[in-house]
Amino acid sequence: MKLADQVAIITGAGKGIGKKIALLFAQEGADLVLAGPGLSDLELVKRDIEALGRRCLTWEADVADEVRVSTVIAAAVMELGRIDILVNNAAILGPTVPLVGLTRKDWERELAVNLTGPFLCSRAVLQGMIERRKGKIINISSVAGQRAYPLRSPYAVSKLGLIGLTRTLAQEVGPYNIQVNAVAPGPVRGQRMKRVIEERAKETGASIDEIERGYSDALALGRMVEEEDVAQMVLFLASQEGGNVTGQVFNVCSGYKL
Repeated sequence: MKLADQVAIITGAGKGIGKKIALLFAQEGADLVLAGPGLSDLELVKRDIEALGRRCLTWEADVADEVRVSTVIAAAVMELGRIDILVNNAAILGPTVPLVGLTRKDWERELAVNLTGPFLCSRAVLQGMIERRKGKIINISSVAGQRAYPLRSPYAVSKLGLIGLTRTLAQEVGPYNIQVNAVAPGPVRGQRMKRVIEERAKETGASIDEIERGYSDALALGRMVEEEDVAQMVLFLASQEGGNVTGQVFNVCSGYKL
């Protein structure tokens, strides 16, 4: 198994991509710490992980809450001994509105969760990784951070900022044998993307079919990414096979036009 006896913490693990990553990691031998909003969702994932014979802790946490992040990481280390892998997956979609109609509250909340959260979680696990001279941090960014993304400015800014954090942190901690990379999904089939399309249709007055066609036409393969595709890339980076890869951004996007 590729992650035998490793300990991984995954934020936003109750649904979607985070859930897929958690289950795949468990199948590959990792013990898990799952953090995010909605404890009931996390508990359902925990049940499936324990059915695979792995240990799993769940913590309801807002990754933008500095005290809560520190508390969760410290408790996880006390119970499981260490954190080998951190996957910063938690993110919110935020509003779909032009910047002129965006409130400061919405702007700051999206950057707090999508960018400050990964900073806080990374900082919390790094001391242990530095002491052991070993660790992996994988940030879930987006192709939205690499192109103009009208009506979703705070989301695009937060995901571009996460790429900057990835590259800079990789240089800082490389001497300690810690790898830091980002995975940037394109449109991913599922409930989250369905909501994105519905919100864009509502704001623009276009039909849902028109919005869906717009996304499909931008995909070289003509089909959306699956959650499993993203999880498999994260697994590669978390495993020994990705041991000499750092400071990189991997677009898993069906050839989305950037």
